[in-house]
Amino acid sequence: MRTLFLLLSLTLGLLVPFLAHAAEQTLAARRAELDRLLADEWEYTLRTQPELATQVGDNRYNDRVSDYSDKAIADDLEHARQSLARFEAINVAGFPEQEKLNHALMLRSLREALDAAKFRDWEMPATQFGGVHLGYASLPFDSPFRSVKDYEDYLSRLHQLPRVLDQSMEQMRNGLRDHLMPPKYLLEKVSSQAQGIADDSLDKSPFCEPLKKFHDAVSEADRKRLREQIESAVKSEVAPAYARFAKFVREDYAPHGRLDPGVWSLPDGEARYRFAVRHQTTTDFPAERIHELGLRSVTEIEGQMLAIAKAQGFSDLKSFNQHIQQDPKLHAKSGQQLFDLYTHYRDQMYTKLPELFGRLPKNKLDVVPMEAFRSASAPPADYSIGAGDGSRPGRINVNEHAPEKRLLLNVEAIAYHEGVPGHHLQFSIAQELTGLPPFRKYNLDLNAYTEGWAFYSERLGKEVGFYQDPYSDYGRLQNEMWRAVRWVVDTGVHSQHWTRQQMVDFFHEHTAMDDENINTEVDRYIAWPAQALSYKMGQMRILELRGRAQKELGPKFDLREFHDAVLDQGPLPLDMLETRISGWISSKR
Repeated sequence: MRTLFLLLSLTLGLLVPFLAHAAEQTLAARRAELDRLLADEWEYTLRTQPELATQVGDNRYNDRVSDYSDKAIADDLEHARQSLARFEAINVAGFPEQEKLNHALMLRSLREALDAAKFRDWEMPATQFGGVHLGYASLPFDSPFRSVKDYEDYLSRLHQLPRVLDQSMEQMRNGLRDHLMPPKYLLEKVSSQAQGIADDSLDKSPFCEPLKKFHDAVSEADRKRLREQIESAVKSEVAPAYARFAKFVREDYAPHGRLDPGVWSLPDGEARYRFAVRHQTTTDFPAERIHELGLRSVTEIEGQMLAIAKAQGFSDLKSFNQHIQQDPKLHAKSGQQLFDLYTHYRDQMYTKLPELFGRLPKNKLDVVPMEAFRSASAPPADYSIGAGDGSRPGRINVNEHAPEKRLLLNVEAIAYHEGVPGHHLQFSIAQELTGLPPFRKYNLDLNAYTEGWAFYSERLGKEVGFYQDPYSDYGRLQNEMWRAVRWVVDTGVHSQHWTRQQMVDFFHEHTAMDDENINTEVDRYIAWPAQALSYKMGQMRILELRGRAQKELGPKFDLREFHDAVLDQGPLPLDMLETRISGWISSKR
């Protein structure tokens, strides 16, 4: 018996280390498999979305454009199904928390892509706000032009644009067949935009923008050749393709556009909007609750705005708003004035960033005029991300269209939103993070986080002593009101069957916004359902988390560390952001 016991003890002594080693090998193999699948998925994304690759600074596919054919769309969906199965098969037990998060985020992304597919949004690729015709006209502004190869890659893309527009028209015909149609009046804007691009002279065409200044590395002989080839492609291929696209939209497509602005009028309209709300807010809030929250928020913000109005000698908001709308001193006098103001606010905020953040972005931020071909239907300003390697700065694009119709009040708040400490700081820090897979660093589709952060950032200007002009501070509050109104009118039009005029009237009733901005805004919400809900939803959650951290940490709370904790994982859905901050609070405690 003693001998048997000794033999068993010896066997177990040898077996336990062997089993532990085998388990460790299994864990290492599973972790390596996740890393491989993540790398493969990112490579697939760049290869099939070469415009995104260019945008984030990966220039390997700069001579290609996306494929919008039925086959390409079907292949992409099949790839998503197979990828989802592969990721679901990975057992993440024992993985480090960061790798578990990588796995969870990829699963979430793939599942949402497949859920969205049943609505066939690719059959409605043309909107006045972000249609295919505008996206490709913006490509020259996001592409590198540092070598002859860069220009030749760009030329290759120009040759492919007629195919892109033809495929888009085919998808639009499919949408016409399936009763998936944007509103008629917005399609009329699309036709005008495309026709305007087609009619541009070569010296004004956005596609000839790279010819205005060649890089020093390009020889005179190459400059002459490239100029002739690019101008020929624009004149004989691109412009005619845009003209055909405009004619198709004007004569064959727009006349069949839907007459009701809300997506409720589309097939599966209610389910479509529920999905859009969930996707854009990363919450399960129903539209009815968001509508009510919006109405309550409007009332709360009006109280703050009234305090400023009374300080300026007005007894109510209506009379103060009328004064604002009629006072020429509060309207821009020129596009240059708007441009200079955005530049000024960018520069002054940079001096305060060390008070708010431990980590600061390396990539620079430029202020540039917005492209003329899209400015008439665009917001007062927007942001274009820089390249991940810093070779292309981020950009605040200043809308100089009809400046005399634009109020100056909210320029300061918008500058902080689009630039620093808003979009530019958040996107640039995400790109510069180490240890994260690229699909997380370059995630551009979590608006509740990215827009929520930018909206939250508008308040930070107040905390560091800016908004000294009471009218600018009123503009900041008007921006708060603007986002609260969005909750009401977006859910109003898409869930409660509001008309466009009801949306406009609600804006006029509760803001001093100029007509130019109001019309652009309501048309944007109609074209892009639920996206406008993301701003306040994300801001609200960040403010809640900050308040909780301050309460639980007391004197240990450090605002710079809180901001770094919010930003140091790249964009996250709001529930995962809450988990991240809860962990940070626990570690500090």
